[in-house]
Amino acid sequence: MSIAKQKFKLPRKKKKFLKKGIWLYPADENGDSLSAKPAIYEKDYLAFKEGSLRNLLNRSKKKTKEFRKNLDKEVFVSDEMLLTFVNEIFSDRYEQDSYKSLIRAKNSKKAVVAYFNFLNAFEIYKNGNDSYANICCMSVDLAIDLLSSKKKSKL
Repeated sequence: MSIAKQKFKLPRKKKKFLKKGIWLYPADENGDSLSAKPAIYEKDYLAFKEGSLRNLLNRSKKKTKEFRKNLDKEVFVSDEMLLTFVNEIFSDRYEQDSYKSLIRAKNSKKAVVAYFNFLNAFEIYKNGNDSYANICCMSVDLAIDLLSSKKKSKL
């Protein structure tokens, strides 16, 4: 008689929770990280129980609030200074449209948040975090969207 290896089984709700995310092991010295499937493999599930796996899609409320707090600070600069910021971030063909959109956002009540996001993201970008250049571009897109959205009439 040979003893068959038991199959790894999890409760249905736990398995459903574990399948929803993209789970990663901690990064090595090169910054690379291996993916894990704790809903399928017992070794990965044990690492999940130890707390060594992290879900790539899960952002904590604390980090999100801190991120928004940094980007939503009220900052105003002169129009000439704003033009130099826009010229530094955008290529020639996008400079004028982006600048005009940010000026309109600065004077708008509902789109002023995008203006603040641009200025704060640019400040962080200037301090050496290059990934915030993308946030500068996205804040201009947000300004355009907020400025173009129309009020819905109550019928």
